Amino acid sequence: MSDSREQVKELDQGYWAYVKRQFKKNKRALFSLYMIGALAFVALVADFVANEKPLYAKYNGTTYFPVLNSYGVALGLTSWPKELQNVTWKDLEYDSVIFPLIPYGPRNQDMKNAQFTSPTAEQRVKSTRWWHWFGTDGLGRDVLSGMIHATRIALSVGLISMSIAGVIGIILGTFAGYFGDNGLRMSRIRMFLNIIAFFIAIFYAFMTRSYALSDAAGNGVFAVMGQLLLSALIFFGIMALANLLAFALKKIPFLGAKMNVPIDLAISRLIEVVVSVPRLFLIISIVAVAKPSLILVMIVIGLTSWTGIARLIRAELLRVRSLEYMEAAKALGFSDLRIMLRHAIPNALSPVLISLAFGIAAAILIEAFLSFIGLGVPAETVTWGSLLNLARQNLSAWWLVIAPGFAIFITVTFFNLVGEGLTDALDPRLKK
Repeated sequence: MSDSREQVKELDQGYWAYVKRQFKKNKRALFSLYMIGALAFVALVADFVANEKPLYAKYNGTTYFPVLNSYGVALGLTSWPKELQNVTWKDLEYDSVIFPLIPYGPRNQDMKNAQFTSPTAEQRVKSTRWWHWFGTDGLGRDVLSGMIHATRIALSVGLISMSIAGVIGIILGTFAGYFGDNGLRMSRIRMFLNIIAFFIAIFYAFMTRSYALSDAAGNGVFAVMGQLLLSALIFFGIMALANLLAFALKKIPFLGAKMNVPIDLAISRLIEVVVSVPRLFLIISIVAVAKPSLILVMIVIGLTSWTGIARLIRAELLRVRSLEYMEAAKALGFSDLRIMLRHAIPNALSPVLISLAFGIAAAILIEAFLSFIGLGVPAETVTWGSLLNLARQNLSAWWLVIAPGFAIFITVTFFNLVGEGLTDALDPRLKK
């Protein structure tokens, strides 16, 4: 039995298996990862934990599942029955009912307990079942319900914005590190037309459609995705036309002559330009003039956070592109695209994972700051930062400071500890 275990252990000596074992040795990082998983679970089931609608209700002899039905209504797949339209859910006379653990939604106002009701003060509720355990804000909204639903917003901002940054950074960093300034050759006319077409495509696909994109950001994720898809089609359509024209003109000897494309130089200068602009100032400037939208905040944070990832993967590819397995892949005749996807990028992702972990923490802090100063996020949306902002209206409302402040602190700390754990696990000098 012991021999078989030793054999399995010997076989399990791959790089990522080693990283997994090293990460598990860091108890703080492992605990933080579990806690992030718990926060993600709370974000997923927020509607079933804190909601003014019942989980199950039997009303006038008919059985309903209002929380589940609300998803269908939001997607336009169904609608509320006439007897349940514009009702106050807690005041209905049910045959039987099961409410969530917290029977308040994040926007549900309890006018009997408005004007900053403390969790320790006397509350005008019909039973302890309806107690506001974290108090209320100035509008009578339950703070605990807002905290639970704000978890979804915080994690969504961190994960989605850094996913955008990761895609941009990996693509640009890979091209810069893999090709350098001498690895990509292109005809003169194709290079010239692609440069011209790039700026034209940016102008027509995004700048002239900025108002349409801004309006879509306030109408939900599907509207944004549709407008972004249309912008992408315009962008790639213009680039495709430029390349078709280049294909026809490259038959002229002078225009068809090959030349090196200094792609590493161009991307490095682009990184320097983006880094030279103060990031927070740029984000504030964009969200201040646009229509308030959480989706816009995610996109803006993502578009301003890719430079560190691009630098890391560029540096890694400059190191690995001359290694033996890369030379062997080129000698076998594999295309550059296959080498990048199958060999280059997977072996250069280690530092990117660390950057993403720290980047998520930074994105959560930026969103909280924007909400605190009242920018970017719609006024009716409850976030940790907006709860802190409400505390400025009543400095004695200590519960509006402690709860969201502690939530921001522990969430950012958990992601930073995971980042430190990945740093140690991916450090080959610590291998024993």
